[in-house]
Amino acid sequence: MTLYLRSLRPVQLRLIAAVARHGKLRLAADSCGMTTPAASRMLADIESQLDAALFERTPKGMLLTSVGAVLAKHARKLVFDIDQMAKEFDAHLDGTGGAVHVGAVTGGALAATIPAILQLKQEAPMVDVSLDVSSSAQLMRGMEAGAYDFTLSRVGPHDYSRNLDIHPARDEAVLLMVRRSHPMAGRGKVSLSELRDQLWTMQVRGAPIRHALEIAFHEEGVALPENLIKTASVVAIMALLRDSDVIAVVTQEVVDLLLAPPYDADLVLLDTERSIMIEPYHVLRPRDRVMSAAGERLLALVLQRLGRD
Repeated sequence: MTLYLRSLRPVQLRLIAAVARHGKLRLAADSCGMTTPAASRMLADIESQLDAALFERTPKGMLLTSVGAVLAKHARKLVFDIDQMAKEFDAHLDGTGGAVHVGAVTGGALAATIPAILQLKQEAPMVDVSLDVSSSAQLMRGMEAGAYDFTLSRVGPHDYSRNLDIHPARDEAVLLMVRRSHPMAGRGKVSLSELRDQLWTMQVRGAPIRHALEIAFHEEGVALPENLIKTASVVAIMALLRDSDVIAVVTQEVVDLLLAPPYDADLVLLDTERSIMIEPYHVLRPRDRVMSAAGERLLALVLQRLGRD
């Protein structure tokens, strides 16, 4: 008997659950896509194999027996799990479900990844999306470890062309942000030499935005500021700007986030004499892994945001 119960087919479990729910064999048969005679024969065969009546036939319908109640309880659970499996499988195939894990530098996250994620969640709320915003070095280590479906990051000095599909994304400009009451605000065009002795916050050495600033200071013949606080955290930068006359080194995407509604922060940009550009970030996708349909869908939305097919 135990062996028979373990070998019950989903259609048999579905019929038992349907009869228990409807109390009428005809209604149960209809819900299972069966004829009433076929449902009657299947139920009779199950009861014969178990040598036990699962339902009591009464003029008002079919009522569960004590052993029938035990079987029906588990049949309902198993049928539910099977239906959920089918739904999740279909959702995974068409991109309305499943999971995607993406990483991005701050500029790429604000410019394309977060808007694309919000659009995806509007269209497919059940997709499980994870986003890591970090430095390119951290993201590349995660990419090599297989942590991401794709990233928006800078490649760095190593040759990843054999392992990654690399799509150019965007150039980024370095901008200098201060609070409105900063002594250098409203001065018109200022040189880096005029700003050197101020309090600064910037990323640690090796970060692309820090490297771009180092080059700009070098080209102007001025040493890098010594009075600085090193952080890449946007939250920390916001707190420093609120509480001090710090000069924050930021990208255009961070500026757009802080100066536009709904935040409208009381901050301004310094008008520098020279433009400072960072090396572009790219959309990086591993060649040796098959991406889920949800991942493909999010990647397409990111590329659309970046203006590329």
